[in-house]
Order: sequence, then C-alpha cells, then structure tokens
Amino acid sequence: MQHADVMFDPDLAKLSKSEWLSEIEAVTKKQGFFESLGNRHYAGFVSCGDTLLVTFESIQGIRTLCESEQPFGFEMVRSQEWSHLCMISDGDTWFRDPQIFNFFDRMIDDGFFEEFDNVIFYGAGPCGYAASTFSVAAPGSTVVVVQPQATLDPRMTEWDDRFKHMRKTSFTNRFGYAPDMLDACAQAYVLYDPAETMDAMHAVLFERSNVTRFPMRFIGDAIQSDLLAMGILVPMLTQAKNGRLDKTSFAALYRTRRTHRPYLWRLMAALDKQGREKLARIVAQNVTSRMKAPRFRRRLDEIQTKTRSSIKG
Repeated sequence: MQHADVMFDPDLAKLSKSEWLSEIEAVTKKQGFFESLGNRHYAGFVSCGDTLLVTFESIQGIRTLCESEQPFGFEMVRSQEWSHLCMISDGDTWFRDPQIFNFFDRMIDDGFFEEFDNVIFYGAGPCGYAASTFSVAAPGSTVVVVQPQATLDPRMTEWDDRFKHMRKTSFTNRFGYAPDMLDACAQAYVLYDPAETMDAMHAVLFERSNVTRFPMRFIGDAIQSDLLAMGILVPMLTQAKNGRLDKTSFAALYRTRRTHRPYLWRLMAALDKQGREKLARIVAQNVTSRMKAPRFRRRLDEIQTKTRSSIKG
C-alpha cells in the first residue's frame, strides 16, 4: 500500500454539490478510484495503509459535520495512514440500491477486502444500518455503528414511525437484516442512548455474542456529532482496530463528557424534568467548580434561592 500524500487535506467547503463530487472524484482517483453507482450513490477509495476503514456517509452529513466538508475517513488517512473506502449517499437512502449490492459483489469477487490486514466498517443512523449489513462482505471485520437501525421492514419495526417514507423499500432482499449480517464479523460495537426509545429498541435487536452495546445515557439523538466534538471517535476506532475496545476502555474515553457542555446540559434538563432537584444541585455544583459555566451557575443560584425560601417558610 502506498503512503498518503502529506498534503492530503483538501478543502471542499463552499462548493456546489456537483463541484464537491467532482473534487471528491479527483482526490480519490489520485490514490485509488471513484465510481458513480446510480443517481444517488458513490464510492471513493484512497489507498494508503494495510488497515481499511469503510465508512458510509451522506453528502449532507459530511458537509455539515466537517468544517472543510471532507468525508470522516479522510482524517484517518491523514492521522493513522489507513486506507479508506467511502460509500456516499445523496440523502438518507440506507444504501438500499441494487447497484450498491453489485458493487460489493464485485469487491468480494475481486478479493478486495482480503488485501488488508484489518477492515473496519463505520456509520451512524441510516449509514450505521448500511455499515452493519455490508460488513458481511468482509468476514472477520470489525464494525462500529452509532444509532443504527436493524431494519425498516414494517413487519418487524412497525413501532418505528420516523421513516414512513421508506416502508415501500425492501429490507428483506439481499444484505437485508443488519443484525444477521454481523454474524460473520469478528466484533461489532453499537452506540446508542437508552433514553431515546426508538434507538434503544433497534439496539436491542443487535444482541449477538459478538456484539457489544455501549449505552450513552443523556447523550441525545445526534451521537456522532457529540463523539466528534468530544474528540473520542478517532481513538475509539483506533482501539477497535487494535482489539482493545471494550466497556472499560470506552468508559475511560467517555469520561470526556464531564467537560462536554451539551451533554451536561441535557443531564441537567433530564434531572429537572424528573423533579430530582437535589441531584440537579449536585451536578450544577460539580460543573461550576470545574469550569466557567454561566447557565449552570444561574441554575444553581435558582435552586439555592428556592431552598433558602422553603427553609424560611
């Protein structure tokens, strides 16, 4: 495998969609390949190291989550010298397209995945579903998925009413039920917030002997954004690649939430909603003792004022 160009840091911001795709094509073709797979899907490969990261990402997600509007895997090419296969969708499609099926069939027939010492599949939400289901193309791979759906087949998940527009799409033909597709992987990790009912119900469906679930209570419904903001997604994938990711190592990484203000405020809001004022005061005191946090200071003052008033009354 060749090494990544030291200048592999394209600025793809503020381009039209067609210009952005053209730049992705140009960048990937320098060290790999690029393919259009129908009207809504694309595959871009960057050859670098003996570890392959396969990400499933949407154009809209990429351009929202990264300031330079690069696919997430480009960071791993630069910092870890991993090879990267980026499967891109225009919108949330769950990658349910025969051309995607045919692409992975070709990769299997060509022995593409066998060229790498380690293969890691990653995705979030609809892309987490796709990362899970297409991991079957690389037996022995590692899978890390965030808030994945197991299927949108209404016969199994009629309780999930978030994606009614997808109910006419088949999730029962090839590469269909995501949890079953994980049977061939070495290890899979599923991240979710158990307080998000739909996400938690899907996560339970992934229960398998080779699946480890990481519940992230109070993190909310946009976990990938929080993982990136806390700076723990890259080390988590690195640990997964090295076989060191488990509940203990993840807990150590996740301690970063103690300084992640969005998480802390969600925690405070949840405690307030539950009427657990004593715990809310403890959280506010802890946060304000460690950092400058005006919102928590105001909330602490409110609780203390209310407590003093009740004592006087």
